[in-house]
Amino acid sequence: MKKHILLNLVFIFIFHCFSYGQGTAYSGPYTDSSPIVLDGISNKTISKLKITNSSGHCIKLSNCSNITIQSCKLGPSKGEGVFLSNCTNITVTNCSMESVESGVVADIGSGIKVIYNDVKNVQGPMPRGQMVQFGNVTGSGNSISYNVAENINGQSFPEDAISLFMSKGTAADPIQVIGNWIRGGGPSTSGGGIMTGDEGGSYVLVQDNILVNPGQYGITISSGDHITIKNNKIYSDKEPFSNIGLSAYRQYEILTTANTIMNNEVNFTNKDGVLNCLWNAGNCGDIAGWETNMHNANLKANILPTKIIGRAQGSVTETDIVPAESTVKIYPNPASDHLTIETSLDVKNGIVEIYNINGQKMSEQVISENNTGVNTGNLPSAVYIFKILSNNKTIDVRKITIVRN
Repeated sequence: MKKHILLNLVFIFIFHCFSYGQGTAYSGPYTDSSPIVLDGISNKTISKLKITNSSGHCIKLSNCSNITIQSCKLGPSKGEGVFLSNCTNITVTNCSMESVESGVVADIGSGIKVIYNDVKNVQGPMPRGQMVQFGNVTGSGNSISYNVAENINGQSFPEDAISLFMSKGTAADPIQVIGNWIRGGGPSTSGGGIMTGDEGGSYVLVQDNILVNPGQYGITISSGDHITIKNNKIYSDKEPFSNIGLSAYRQYEILTTANTIMNNEVNFTNKDGVLNCLWNAGNCGDIAGWETNMHNANLKANILPTKIIGRAQGSVTETDIVPAESTVKIYPNPASDHLTIETSLDVKNGIVEIYNINGQKMSEQVISENNTGVNTGNLPSAVYIFKILSNNKTIDVRKITIVRN
């Protein structure tokens, strides 16, 4: 009985620390740092730094690989919070960015993950002004998920909150744009929420995002193929710049086919005070699932909490953020059907235990030195706790998101 009570208390603590949703859970401490510029560097963690830059980017990486930027506070800056050029396997997570030109811009790359970050009041202007922009990001392992963007009128100049420009995932692993919260747009009359297929693109999944007053539009396909937009919620009041909630409109002479837009809920009022929720321009080929999208008059601005920036901060402790010297790496995150646990020689008799958010053990597997593959194909889409043990002692606890396509 006592053992059972103790176990429950352990899980209450773990899930209190890990069961936050969108945005960063880290709120300091930070160490002041000058701007960081790296070229050709691999296998490095940038952690818990506070960086401003009145003349450029806070962090700029060129030709780098296997870099994690975590738990940093970035901005104000003249340039981006994080600018990536020709980089692979870069993760930006648990960071706060404010008054930056854009939050994260990745120009040519693969394996780019921007997850669980807060981005407030991007300054733009066009062509910048994004929470995240992928330009020519291709291949597998790319994700813009569980971030929070808030732009306050008069304090910001956003364009597209999330922009996918000439970016292509794979059939097995599309670019994931999942579970983001976006509030605020304008005064730009061209920018909006989530732009897909900008001058082409393919194999993109846009799912379970919530957008409130995102600007001129909510979510759109402007060209490209194998783009799926589903289960999103989009709301807008009448704004001087608001136009259309959800649309498919080919803007470029690029093959646009095999796309899906389904099960989205929209309540969007344009600048003339007219309800303008859905628009299929008819030039994108057959849109699978189009008839399942709906106007939901019950959607209001309160589909997002009053406080979204900083909402999750303080819900984890310093020790919950994985240090650079950790003996365990788990990737990708979010994952789908499988992931890899990478361990060092220090892990003996290793075991991974997987629990759901209610503390129920879902599975257990022996892990060995170096790399162990874990099949997660039987886990529904949700957040799980991965508990890593060595010689029956817990050495690491991670929150891993499983996403079903």
